[in-house]
Parts: sequence; C-alpha cells; structure tokens
Amino acid sequence: MQGSFIRFYLHATQTHRAVLLWEWLLAQGNQLGLRGGSAFRAIGGFGRRHTMHEERFFELAGDSGVEVEFVVTTEEEERLLDLLRSENVRLFYTRIPATFGIINPDDKDTLGAPEASSFR
Repeated sequence: MQGSFIRFYLHATQTHRAVLLWEWLLAQGNQLGLRGGSAFRAIGGFGRRHTMHEERFFELAGDSGVEVEFVVTTEEEERLLDLLRSENVRLFYTRIPATFGIINPDDKDTLGAPEASSFR
C-alpha cells in the first residue's frame, strides 16, 4: 500500500485536554482506526528555539522530547491532521511518503504485502 510515515515532535510534559499529548495522540489514532502508533522518548535534542533538552538520571520528569509516529494511508493522514486542526493542537511534524505492507499476512490482517511493482 502507499501512504505516509508521519511523526510528531513534542515535549514529554505537553498536554491537551488535561492528558499528556503523546497519550492523547495515540488514543486518537486508535479511535480513528489507524493500524498502530508508537511514542518514543528522546534522550536529547533541540528545537526551533535552539534550547538543548536532555534526559538525565535525576530528571525523571524532565523536559525531554517525545516522538509519536504513525504509518497511514492518505485518507487516514487527512483524518488525523483534520482532527489536530479542529482541536487547535499546535505541533511540528514530518511526513515521508511510504510503501507498507505485511509479509505473510493471515486472515485477520486488513493489509497485504505491497505489490512487487511498488519497488521498481
């Protein structure tokens, strides 16, 4: 299948509707019927203001970054971005075109392996 790899960058302590934003994003992706999503804590980085953020042993609730990512079809991406716009969530994101599939799918999988022509 063709679609996108979409990744959102946020702070670990950032919230929306009194819920950590990374948790809210995953819950919304689940409710939208996306195949899956993941959140990853960064050990260090900086953003547009060039402030360094680092995860340290004694800063367990620090201001580190979190990446939330999904692999989606074009329609799923539009629904997700429309939701974020309607909720007035301000986030930096990246979008990369992606070909995705499942190797040796079973009858419970809703998505098969990509066609051989996709890789030419």
